Amino acid sequence: MNFLEFMFVPMILLITVVVPIWITLHYRSLNNSSRALSDDDRQSLDEMLEAVDRMTDRITNLEAILDADHPNWRNEKEDNR
Repeated sequence: MNFLEFMFVPMILLITVVVPIWITLHYRSLNNSSRALSDDDRQSLDEMLEAVDRMTDRITNLEAILDADHPNWRNEKEDNR
């Protein structure tokens, strides 16, 4: 029995089982790493979150002013619908 005959079955098993799993896991890990946020994306997200916080504070303040000036403004809005 020569070397090629001896290695035939292990090579077939390697090609049919191990290589497809290896390729699948390799490209899955590449895909997962590309989904991660870059530094620029993370900075943009942080800026947007800060803007959302500022807008939330502004809305809260505006609602407090409206509550003080026009106590029934929420009910009037619902009545007009």
